[in-house]
Amino acid sequence: SMTDIYHNSRCSKSRQTLALLEENNITPNIIDYLNEPPSADALKQVLSQLNMNPRELLRKGEAVYKELGLKDTALSDDDLVDAMINNPKLIERPIVIHNGEAKIGRPPESVLSLF
Repeated sequence: SMTDIYHNSRCSKSRQTLALLEENNITPNIIDYLNEPPSADALKQVLSQLNMNPRELLRKGEAVYKELGLKDTALSDDDLVDAMINNPKLIERPIVIHNGEAKIGRPPESVLSLF
């Protein structure tokens, strides 16, 4: 069955995770999410597959996180999803999705539990 990876080629964890999949004879569909961000619905589905809320997936160290004031707890989940699809660098990476479940490759080995 199909395996997807939300991949950022400039991110070492993302590259390590992709290499680990390939070492295990898994050839994922590579989603270049920085250049082709997911729709709001697609990101909500990934969040549900990760069993995470949007705030947990935010990269809080990114400058745009501060610029947009995203630590404001009054923001709704939809507000945070919109921020991520409009500024995809805010999405934690890499995300591997397989058989309706997803894991973040931090550390890369954690994605192997999907298989």
